[in-house]
Amino acid sequence: MRCARVLHTGLAILGVLLLPALAHAQAGIIAGVVKDSSGAVLPGVTVEAASPALIEKTRSAVTDGSGQYRIENLRPGTYSVTFTLSGFSAVKRENVELTGFATFTVNADMRVGAVAETITVTGETPVVDVQNAQRQTVLSKDVLNAIPTAGSYNAVLVLVPGLFGGQQDVSTGPCNSCTFSAHGAILSGGRANSEARLLLDGLSIAVPQAGGTNYLTDTRNSQELNFTTQGSTAEVESGGPVMNIVPRAGGNAFSGNGFASWASPSLQGSNYTSELQAAGLAAPNPLVKMYDFNGAVGGPVRKDKIWFFATARSQGASSKIPIFYNKNQGNPNAWLYVPDLTHQAVNDKTWVNGSLRLTMQLSPRNKLNLFWDEQNVCSISWAKCENGGNYANALFSPEANGYGDLFPMRAQQATYSSALSNKVLIEGGFGYFFSRWGGRAKEDPNTESLVRVVEQCSAGCAANGGIPGLTYRSQTTDLPSSSAGARPSRTGRSRSTAGSPSARRSASSSTATTATSRRGSLQVGSRSWPRSSGARCTRPGVRR
Repeated sequence: MRCARVLHTGLAILGVLLLPALAHAQAGIIAGVVKDSSGAVLPGVTVEAASPALIEKTRSAVTDGSGQYRIENLRPGTYSVTFTLSGFSAVKRENVELTGFATFTVNADMRVGAVAETITVTGETPVVDVQNAQRQTVLSKDVLNAIPTAGSYNAVLVLVPGLFGGQQDVSTGPCNSCTFSAHGAILSGGRANSEARLLLDGLSIAVPQAGGTNYLTDTRNSQELNFTTQGSTAEVESGGPVMNIVPRAGGNAFSGNGFASWASPSLQGSNYTSELQAAGLAAPNPLVKMYDFNGAVGGPVRKDKIWFFATARSQGASSKIPIFYNKNQGNPNAWLYVPDLTHQAVNDKTWVNGSLRLTMQLSPRNKLNLFWDEQNVCSISWAKCENGGNYANALFSPEANGYGDLFPMRAQQATYSSALSNKVLIEGGFGYFFSRWGGRAKEDPNTESLVRVVEQCSAGCAANGGIPGLTYRSQTTDLPSSSAGARPSRTGRSRSTAGSPSARRSASSSTATTATSRRGSLQVGSRSWPRSSGARCTRPGVRR
């Protein structure tokens, strides 16, 4: 199967590409200048940053001849910074909160004193990055957990000033092939549509030519989300806005969390009136169910050496749509859409994913991170989707749409960092994202062999359901085969590839019914044809 061959190729390449490469980490930096009481710079001062967020516990640097220091690649968290030099009192700066990948300036003034003396400095964490031109917004895990949204990619975009998502939905789960833009740039056909990027721990999982992705972002179990709305640096291949998900890691103590939400029709009202029915709305679209269950656990495999962090999440959103099943579905001798008013169609979606992250301190200067995220859309036996999942809509009779599942779908990453010295930091990363793209044909009923019909009556034909633009009778003809729909993406920091289904054909006539098959098209000059018509190609008035 083509899917399996692509996956094995990616794993083989992983062993080759997991080599150190010079790159800029998506992590915080602490930098500054150390001086004595007279204002003269102090070289040779040891600066140590300590935090529970670091598996190695501390990172250190030494000031240079101009008294400057810089500690790179620091995970988000609360730090204490200690300055020590023989003959001077030690200076300690506590509660330095690092967020995003900005450069936080922490300066120190040291005075001559006893070796055992330590001066503790308290104050606010620097909030202005004076060393970078990037404009960032950071959402911490506390903010993400406190705000009542779906916790998905598209749901958090509305929280950031200046960003606009392609799907303004904060409640019903992830969107499909999402895009976003900044500062009012248009999404359809505009520059921002192809230049926005989604990063996972600094590695791109977006389609380069479109900027979208099907990846299920588990924002509830992330450490933080940081958004760059302008001033992106060279490690991002585009000039648009960037959303970077900083995943959580384990720790030296076991911990966990859980989240659950559920909604049913009894929690929703209705505004369906006789006026809306008279205007052409066949039925309302009430909620059927909506849920989100997720949990995470992390801790040490071996203290100070190997940490793990595992997550699991199941989401679902189901609502009825204003169209009914076709009584004639699957009948090769019937050509009209006859609504079954006892069986309203449903737009049903489910998302399931689980991930595992391992953080390993190989030596005091070498660290390795491994990540695997297995994802599933509408294809697990206990989480199947009715009526095609993502393909369900009010202009397609249920027998005429495909099945929009996405499986297999997975993201894999390996990152490595090595601090060779106080001046040299080497980092390397490999990312792989694999996903089905375009869905497949339904099996029950399978109507691929039938001719597809598109209703062209501008106001809908009463004898044919009364729905203008309705597609019925046969499944869409642009679905790829079960193996050809697989599209891998690999990033050697930011490289990915993906495919999309071909564009759906549409007829331009406003007064005729069009029937489309794999072999050609039929047009009938009248608004509808009789149920008993079987001479599709020889009937008078039919043009081929």
